[in-house]
Order: sequence, then C-alpha cells, then structure tokens
Amino acid sequence: MITMSAVMMWHLYWRTRFFVHTFQLSGYKLSEFWSWLKENWNTHVINLTHAFSNILLLVMVLLLSDRFTQTAPIVLLTISMTLWYWPVDLYRKKEKKPLVVTSRVQRLLVPIVFFGSIFPLLGVQLSFLARNMLPDPYILTFGCVFGVILIPFVVLLAGLLTKPVETFIQRSFIRQAQRKLASMPNLKVIGITGSYGKTSTKFALATLLSERYSVCFTPGSFNTPMGICKVINNDLEPTHQILILEMGARYKGNIKELCDIAHPNVAVLTNIGKAHMETFGSQQAIAQTKGELLEALHPGEVAIVNADDALVMERAHMRNDISLISAGVEAGDFRATNIRYDANGCSFTVTFKNEESVQVQTPLLGLHNVQNILLGFAVGHHFGLRLETMALAASRIEPVEHRLELKPAGKYTIIDDAFNSNPVGARNAIDVLAAFEGGRRIVVTPGMVELGDIEVQENTAFGEHIGRSGVEIVVLVGPQQTLPIRNGLRNAGYPDDQIHIAENLFEANNWIKSQLQDGDFILYENDLPDTYIR
Repeated sequence: MITMSAVMMWHLYWRTRFFVHTFQLSGYKLSEFWSWLKENWNTHVINLTHAFSNILLLVMVLLLSDRFTQTAPIVLLTISMTLWYWPVDLYRKKEKKPLVVTSRVQRLLVPIVFFGSIFPLLGVQLSFLARNMLPDPYILTFGCVFGVILIPFVVLLAGLLTKPVETFIQRSFIRQAQRKLASMPNLKVIGITGSYGKTSTKFALATLLSERYSVCFTPGSFNTPMGICKVINNDLEPTHQILILEMGARYKGNIKELCDIAHPNVAVLTNIGKAHMETFGSQQAIAQTKGELLEALHPGEVAIVNADDALVMERAHMRNDISLISAGVEAGDFRATNIRYDANGCSFTVTFKNEESVQVQTPLLGLHNVQNILLGFAVGHHFGLRLETMALAASRIEPVEHRLELKPAGKYTIIDDAFNSNPVGARNAIDVLAAFEGGRRIVVTPGMVELGDIEVQENTAFGEHIGRSGVEIVVLVGPQQTLPIRNGLRNAGYPDDQIHIAENLFEANNWIKSQLQDGDFILYENDLPDTYIR
C-alpha cells in the first residue's frame, strides 16, 4: 500500500500543479477557469482513468471482496493504480508560459493544501459509512481517487475563498499608485489601447520620445490593473517626465478601470478589430470599450488615432472638445508611402500634412508596424520632436518579441510572429512573408482562437489568403482546429502536397528541420496558449 500511496501522491502533485497553472493562465478569473473546466471536462477534469478506477473498486467490493485473500486486493489495486496513475503526461506537458510561483499563488496554495487533505479524509469517512468497515485497501484507494478527482474543484474553491483577500491587496496597490501619480502633477501620462498593436506602438513611442524626455513605460504586455500599478509603484521615478501605459481589455469597462487608476493626458487608439470576440461578443462592444480611453480625456487633451480605421474615427469624432491628430497609410495628418521590405526590415516615407517629409528605415516588418510608427510620430510631434530626430530614433527600434521578429538562423531566416494573432495581423504577416525572394517561403500556424462565433469564418478566410499569397509550404499545427484553414486553402486551389499537418508545434519543428533548404524563410504565425487543449 506504500507503493500505491506514493504513486497517488506523485499523480496528485502534477494534477494540482496543472490546475493551479491553468488558473494562473486564466488570469485568476473564476469565470474563465470554470469555462475552461467545462470545455475540457471529459479529458482533464473527470476522465476515463477516474471512471476505470471507480468501476474496478465497485466490482471488487460488490462481487469479489468475499473471495479475495487479505493480500490479493492490495496487489491488484497497487498494480492497477500504478499503471493508471503513474503516467502524468496529461499534466506534465512542455509549457510555453511556465507556472510562476508568485505571492498570489502561494496564498492560493494554503486553502488548496488544506482542502486537498480534508476531502480525501472525507472520502474515507464516506466509505466507512457506506460499507461498515471495508478492508483498508478499498478505503485508501477510494480516498485517493476521490481526492484526485476533486483537485480542480479545490482550486476553484481556493480561488473563491482568496478572492476577498486579493481584492483588498489590489485596492491597496491601486491607492498607492494613485497617490504617487498625484504627487507628480507635471508628469504626462500617455494611454495606449486597441485590439492589437498596443505593445509594438508602446515600444516605438518610448524609443522616439526618449530622444528628448525621461520616459517610463510598462514592459512586455503589462496592461492590466496590477501590471500598471506595479510599474507605477516600483519603476516610476520623480525624474520621469512621461509615463506610457499600455491598456488591455477583455471585458467592457476594463479600459475605464485603468483610466481611473492613471488618468491619460494623451490617448492613443491603434485600431478596433476582432480580438477577444469570445468575451466581448461583438465588434461594437469592442469599439465601446476601446472608446473608453477617449471618453476619459478632459476637454482640451489630445487623442492620437488610426485614420485608416473607420470605427476608430467614428469614436474619435464623438468628442468635439479634444484635440485630434490622425495617422494612417491611406489617410491622416501623418501618412506613409513608398513602403518596402527586405532582410533588414522596412523602409518608407513619413509625410506630415503634405508639408514635411522624412525617409524612415526600421528593423520592424509589416504594414501594421508602419502604422504603429506613424502613431509614434504623431505623438512625438505633439511633444515637439522634429521628424528627422524621430526618423533617426526609428532606426533603433527593437522588434517586440514574437511580433514579426526577424531572426536570421544561419542559412535560413525565421520570422517569429508567434504572439496571439488576429485576422488583420495574420494576413499582414503572410503578405510580409510573400514579399521575400530568394528561397522557399514556409508558414507554420495553428490558426486563430478567441474569435467566438466568427472563428471558423476567419480561419477559412485566412487559409484562402495563404493559398493566394504564393508561399510554397504550409505547415498546420493541430488536425482539428486547422480544418477551416485547410478548407480555405482548397478554396484557393492550393496543392494538397504542399500542406503538412502536425499534431503539435514540437512535431512541426522536427518536420521542418528535416526539410529545410538554404535560403528558406519560415514564418511562425500564432502560438496557441497553454490553456488551449483541443
């Protein structure tokens, strides 16, 4: 029985770690974690292993317990439980974003450990009541299996119990950030939001403004209330003149919540697209939420907007008491023309109201990055920077990790666009890949997720776009979720023998390594999150 107990503890550890990690990847949101549990109920929550364990116990108790010797059930249960519960591949997969044992996770583990111990003991008590002192092997096995099954619900309960504590802690962080901002009345706060392009625009803008000003900005994708508060409380110094905040949203009211923490003096709205349709429900809801940034501006303050996005311009024109500066490839106060791509990045001409122009060379790729830099030029011009100064700074902008990041790799070239993709960005990435010459062009993609009811439609259209682009090889990651892309490829007449389907990214990489030729260009378009199981 010691062996079986050790096996079950091993399984319990990895199963608990997996669900805590999933809760963290869900942003510690109970509703999203519960939705994930329902979506993966039969594979991860209660699966065949649990069913077989209970069936075996039931058969042994009802039909065979009187016929067994004292040691026979111990041997049979130990062998069965070891075969079923020692493998933990389901919970011990390679992680793209590993579990981070933060203070919040440590607080979460306290009720998890408590209830994780209580519930198996409860199972033992139930077994006593149900069977008038069953032999020890049955009691122990029932308690262990019962405890293992309950782990995801224990994590959910722990999240519910610790929520008031986390809310109290978060409010204290928010108040601290607000007090710090109030103590710096001369600080200018720039808020950036949009369906995509926020992080790239933020880094471009920080590079441009740093030519003259002392700038503090949120790193990576720190765009939540706690991410913003962490930067304000820990990184913002009295010497800083400008604070750039990326503001993300998955639900209506999220942007207003961020603006209540840090009021923006300048609002940058990159676009209104179809990201996070599962949580927003409609593009109009997205527009209303992103528009909360413009609504937060005081009269006379400044909005910098994407002139090529009709929904953005519609939201911007709802305010006639603010200053409006637009930027776009097709229209706007700031325009980009003569756009060209090569292995060194992108070059284009920036023109301001047909009065001034400057040539820009940047290591960034993609039409959307041109748009992001244009928005940066508009903000910089508002703060008094000359076009020539900003053009020089633009040549030093570093690509954002996993966002059309050009990575020379010996005799071939990787274009890493693995960050969570959207319909516009995905098509732009294919266009960039198609513009390269001198070698085969290969795209590796699992398709797009979090698009709600339009997910199949958008992935089919994405497949059609790939099929018409001229790329030579398409590697689809995941047979099921990439089916709409395959249908789109066929609609475009793309040859089946140029399509390879892999079970996962690791298998795709191994296949690509076996097929590589000198001069190849490989685009990695999107990488599904760890919580995406299908």
